[in-house]
This record gives sequence, C-alpha cells and structure tokens, in this order.
Amino acid sequence: MKYLHLLWSNLRRRKVRTIFTILSILVAFVLFSYLAAIRTAFAFGIEVAGADRLLTINKVSLIQPLPISYMNQIVQTEGVEEVTHASWFGAIYQDASKGFQGVSQFPVDPEAYLKMYPEFHLPKDQLQAWLADRQGAIVGKNTAERFGWKIGDRIPLQAAWTQKNGSRTWEFNLRGIYDSDKKGVDTTQFLFRYDFFDEALRRGGGNVGWYIIRVADPGTADKVANRIDAMFENSSAETETSTEKAFMQSFAKQTGDIGAIITAILSAVFFTILLVAGNTMAQAVRERTSELAVLKTLGFSSLLVMALVLGESCLVAILGGSLGLAAGAWLVSLGDPTGGALPIFFIPGKLALLGVALVLLLGLATGALPATQALRLKIVDALRRV
Repeated sequence: MKYLHLLWSNLRRRKVRTIFTILSILVAFVLFSYLAAIRTAFAFGIEVAGADRLLTINKVSLIQPLPISYMNQIVQTEGVEEVTHASWFGAIYQDASKGFQGVSQFPVDPEAYLKMYPEFHLPKDQLQAWLADRQGAIVGKNTAERFGWKIGDRIPLQAAWTQKNGSRTWEFNLRGIYDSDKKGVDTTQFLFRYDFFDEALRRGGGNVGWYIIRVADPGTADKVANRIDAMFENSSAETETSTEKAFMQSFAKQTGDIGAIITAILSAVFFTILLVAGNTMAQAVRERTSELAVLKTLGFSSLLVMALVLGESCLVAILGGSLGLAAGAWLVSLGDPTGGALPIFFIPGKLALLGVALVLLLGLATGALPATQALRLKIVDALRRV
C-alpha cells in the first residue's frame, strides 16, 4: 500500500493503453463467468444429485417403459428405503415455434415424488390442492415466471400421447409452484399426476419411464443396484440401475463433453490475453528503463524494484479481472440468455473462486518476465541507454 500511488501514476502515464488492456481482461472474465454458468447448466444438476438415490431404467433404452408392477418388487429389495417413479411426457406449450425448451414434464405420484426430492419446496396448502385435483399440476418457479403462469391457470399441452377420447391436447389445472433454497436445483419441471395420466391413456397404460430409489445406506448403493438388476434379469423388460449422479453424467455427455469444450475455449482466450497483457507490461518496463535505474541509484533494492513491476501487472489484472467477474456475475443473475432452454443458470462458488485465482495468476504471469528483467537491470547499463 505504501507504493500504491507510484503504481497508479505509472498506469496513468499511458492512459489509452492501460484502458484497453483493462478492457481486454474485463471481457475475458465476463466470458469466463458466462461459460462457467453454461457448463453448470449442461451438468444437469450433477453436483446436487442425491448420493442416496438410484435410477432404474429399461436396459434397452431410457425411452422404453418398465411395468408399474416392478415397484412392489423393488420396494421389498434389501437396502431399499423408498421408491417412486416418473415418465417422460415431452409435450409442447402453445405452438411448436415457441416450444417448451428446458421444461421437463413428468407424470408422478405427488407425495412420493416430493418426499424423494425434499429440495423441492411446495407449500402444504398447494400440495393439498394438487392431491384434491386429478388434473392438477405443479410447476417450478422459473417456468412459472417464464410463461407468466399463476395458480389456478388452465394449462393446455400438446403431446404425442393420445387420450381415450382421441385428443392429444392434455389440459391441467395449475395448483402449485415449487421453489428451492438450494443452488443448482431444477426449478423448471412441470409435474402432474400419474393416476390421471395412466387412466386417460388410450394405450400403453400400466407402465412408467423409470424408477427412483432411495437406499438406506449410500455406501451400499452399488450392491442394491446389482440386486435390483438381477431380480429382473431375463425378463421381458430387463433393467439397468445406477446412482442418480452417474446417470446424469452419462446423460449430459450425450450432448458432448461440454466441460472439455469450454475449457479449450477459455484456454485459448486466456492465452491470448496473457500475450496482450504481457506485451503491454514488457513495453512499459522498456520505456522506463532509465527510471528504474534511478530508483536503484536512490537506494531501492533490486527486489523492491522487481516487486513494483510485478505489483503494477497485478494491479492491471485485478482491476480488469474484478470488474469482469462482477459484470459477469451481474449478467448471469439476469437469467438464462437462451430464454429458458437451460434448466439451471448460475456460477458455482468453486468456479467463482477459480476466477479469482485466475486473476491473480494472470497478474503474476504477465509481470514475471518484465519483473525478472528489472531485477537483473544494472544501473550503468540502464543509464547508458538514456
């Protein structure tokens, strides 16, 4: 802090160059913030997946159903504490051009499903209203805000599932809006009653998409999964059971290794910024070679002169990086830029800390070479260049 005014004076000497260097760093960290949020969104909530939850799907494919009768056998399996189920609905809202992107729709057993996912917070009066209405449905807060829905609205969805009356338009009464106080929880889902769905289907009743299982001891999850799959081995609908986290990871990878893609983009961006900021600092030191020699003549040690040069590069990085991270966090807080295609959109704490670390690393890296040159600078040689 003692020499902060000196560092600031050096930066103000070439104002235009300093401003553009700071802006280039700012843009890089805004990009970092956005890509961090996108990477988290494509992880489909992997970080908040329950360690004690298993998913059982048809061994052939996720889109192949499983008999509802399996539920009684699964619940009696050793190590199983609770079981519920869900199915993929895949409808659109209003018209195909607007779509229903980012909104998962599942027919479920209301009480059992909410018990399986305690991170979903639904007021008791809204739960009772849902239980009292066979055509009732609840929706996540994000989706409700996106479409301007409110409790009591009649929601028509167009689906491939045909009802007994021949219609593919399914109408639901919105009875509740759930939320969560935990970051990374999907608050976009549209949930309605399985009993209504199964009874209204023209064909294909008596089946579910997958089972969600809570195990008594997360440490025995693999053993329980093996027991369940062995139970239905050689049946007409064999199963494949895995932990919820493993299932989400494999599902996310179907769209490609988003993490690797984003890491490659950020690496290219930061390498470019490193060259730009490093060149700026090297040029600034070359311009002040004689001044650095004068400082050493006045009694400044070589280590102190090196620290001043390094401090200057760190100050530039901190100014640009902190502004970039702040601007990025603010932009991300405004919500999903795709208009709702991403179920979750925020910057996790560990990636925010990584951003701070990258700011400091950038400052040290760009100042390392000029600072080393300042350390080795000989007074006689420097003054000779004047």
